[in-house]
Amino acid sequence: MPWPRCSFVADAAQDPREGSAPPADFWFLIEHPGPWGRIPLAQSGIHSAAVAAIAAWSTAEKGRVVLIRRPGRAARNSPADEMPAPGAVRRWFRVDSRPGHESIRTGTFVDESDLVTAVHAPGEPYAGPMALVCTHGRHDTCCAVRGRPVAAAMVAADPEHVWECSHIGGCRFAPALVLLPHGFVLGGPGPSEAPAVLRDYAAGRLDAPWVRGRSSLPPAVQAAQHHAVAATGATGVDALGLVGISAEQLADGSSGWRVELADPACTVWLRERRVETGRPLTCAATVTGWMRVFDLVELTVGTPQGSLHDADT
Repeated sequence: MPWPRCSFVADAAQDPREGSAPPADFWFLIEHPGPWGRIPLAQSGIHSAAVAAIAAWSTAEKGRVVLIRRPGRAARNSPADEMPAPGAVRRWFRVDSRPGHESIRTGTFVDESDLVTAVHAPGEPYAGPMALVCTHGRHDTCCAVRGRPVAAAMVAADPEHVWECSHIGGCRFAPALVLLPHGFVLGGPGPSEAPAVLRDYAAGRLDAPWVRGRSSLPPAVQAAQHHAVAATGATGVDALGLVGISAEQLADGSSGWRVELADPACTVWLRERRVETGRPLTCAATVTGWMRVFDLVELTVGTPQGSLHDADT
């Protein structure tokens, strides 16, 4: 008997979202109407030299590559109908999501071989923001089933800044939403909530219970910020910046993390555990999986003595 869809099972099990944002200091977005292969960059018919150059950039820069397209595509009769029209002008975006460096650069291309140099090209500034909604059904059915209605609702409210995108990671938290340039990854907002999330983000606020974390920060810091938001009520996109993180032995003898944050100042102690779920974690998985869980041990508001002065990630 097949397992139920992964995101519905995760919802029922109340899998913790915090600390699950995929790692990325930079993002490179390629406009590509489709079809998208299961491995989007390598299996979507993109020029082989461009694939090699972009993959090398991704490894060197801790970057994440996703394919994007405008929501609301007309129905296609075959995969060939989705391919880019010859001579069509498409866009690329290179996003820096590191704290204090947030920016988006963009350019255009006609021939995909031009993407060989695009990852290093200066491009033009793009004010943003950008919202990406994963609708990559070939990778995971939940992303298409739950992502497409969210993308449709968001683009109806903001046609300029919303794109569908290929696989992000954490399919069981579908629908997956990425807010750029900061690189906040969310999971679970429905069509009635997602447009407001983007409006708030554009205004410099992020007050959403669906935040999985910021891609440029380690998982323990993502989880610490989640608990600090609950404790302090901070909603600014630049609030609770990382001051320092250290691995420490907790009072009960278990290993954990001490994370110091600023604006407002607070210190968070977390216990990290590996939890066997006894179920596949994606619709496509054939074996049971495990997840990383961060338990809140203690949280203090204010700058403690002996604070960490340098962020050691």
